[in-house]
Amino acid sequence: MPKIQRALISLTDKSGIAEFARGLQGFGVEILSTGGTARLLRDSGVAVRDVAEVTGFPEMLDGRVKTIHPRIAGGVLAIRSNPEHMRALQEHGIPPIDMVVVNLYAFEKAAAKEGIEMAELIENIDIGGPTLIRAAAKNYQDVAVVISPEDYAGILEEMKAGGGSLSPATHWRLAQKAFRLTADYDRAISLRLASIACVDGRFEDVKSELPPWLDLRAPLAQALRYGENPHQAAALYSDRRRGIAGAEQLQGKELSYNNLVDLDAAWQLVQEFDSPASAIIKHTNPCGCAEAESQAESYRKAFECDPVSAFGGVLAFNRPLEEETALEISKTFIEAIAAPNYSAKALAILAAKKNLRLLKVADGTPDPLVVKSISGGYLVQTADLHRLDRTAAQVKTERAPTELEWAALEFGWKVCKHVKSNAIVFARPGQTVAVGAGQMSRVDSVKVAAMKAQLPLQGAVMASDAFFPFPDGVEEAARHGITAVIQPGGSVKDAEVIAAANRLGLAMVFTGVRHFRH
Repeated sequence: MPKIQRALISLTDKSGIAEFARGLQGFGVEILSTGGTARLLRDSGVAVRDVAEVTGFPEMLDGRVKTIHPRIAGGVLAIRSNPEHMRALQEHGIPPIDMVVVNLYAFEKAAAKEGIEMAELIENIDIGGPTLIRAAAKNYQDVAVVISPEDYAGILEEMKAGGGSLSPATHWRLAQKAFRLTADYDRAISLRLASIACVDGRFEDVKSELPPWLDLRAPLAQALRYGENPHQAAALYSDRRRGIAGAEQLQGKELSYNNLVDLDAAWQLVQEFDSPASAIIKHTNPCGCAEAESQAESYRKAFECDPVSAFGGVLAFNRPLEEETALEISKTFIEAIAAPNYSAKALAILAAKKNLRLLKVADGTPDPLVVKSISGGYLVQTADLHRLDRTAAQVKTERAPTELEWAALEFGWKVCKHVKSNAIVFARPGQTVAVGAGQMSRVDSVKVAAMKAQLPLQGAVMASDAFFPFPDGVEEAARHGITAVIQPGGSVKDAEVIAAANRLGLAMVFTGVRHFRH
């Protein structure tokens, strides 16, 4: 590749540019620049030629017009191997530009400002920057387009090794990155403006929990061995900023598609609790969950719920993993663990299980939206962030729950939200006793929970994610020793269900909130 002889530099984010420009100048590169960038470079001892000198036209309109000019665009877009292009440059005295170093007005930062006026928002839409970047990226074979300070050092190193030039592969990589930037920039502008309405000449934000456009865009973060089954291809796409997708893997085998789905289910469940909590997930359903004063105790209680299903399960904790808990975990086969952090001693214990995947999850903030694909489109809903308020719940039976039953009902209600419908959870205070998940009839979920129970059911309570359409579910639960029930209510047969609970001596609470999870 030919040596880089001339670079145009015009930046909003000027981080590291003085050092980069000095480095370019060391290779004999002429620097063209504008406005504040030119001033900063001169103050840093870098010789600069003003763009206005090249165009023969001053900057104008408060800086809106600086680089939009044929003498700049021509220098960037001319194909060096095209004789007609080069004759045109020569005829009009246009200097070829071999490198464009440009980034954009910080539109997203401006858009995030509370109460920003429309005029200010629009003024933060860059015009010349995207134009230059697209032009340089289009002519990638002849022009290196540099949009990020993180590339400065590598470019200078390559120019040093290449006698002042960059490889075709680097030109192409920089162009790909540039087109991603302009696409993301246009996306941010489009999405923000789509949320603004013009009413009688006034601009107002459209108040909605759901966006007017669903824009799914994320880089490939990790190729996966396969999907849910070996014949399916799969990958993780994420900006890796948060949650399970943004977790750091500390040890273990490569994560699978199913690992990630289960880890996310486990992580979401433990975020429900303020006390130390543990969750054991198998095929996205909890097979054990508990909270206690200590993390190790919460894990032991979660494991007690269904030790058979816990084998090969996925775990999550809402506290950094401790040594005592790690010792308990090491007694059985576990696929993967998610936790905010791990003590050095816990890591040392779990290091003996080389295939065990350990994820350190830095940010537990829930996503505001849940997105699922269906054939031909996407379903979007707000996240189910409901927390039970005991004072808002209604006791529907002659007998109110005891304090112990209330504690169990509140715990069971939190877990029930994370079980696939139809969902039934038998619980004691701070501990799942049995789980019935995903059955086609609610009474069958009750039967499955009773069948799965490893702990005594006498005196436990029952949480149901949706109403009981018939009394049979409550009757089946009472047959196994359940003493209290929490459910949304809303069935046409609520009166019959309440009557059955009264006849059986059960306490029953209606929440008015359903927790279907499909």
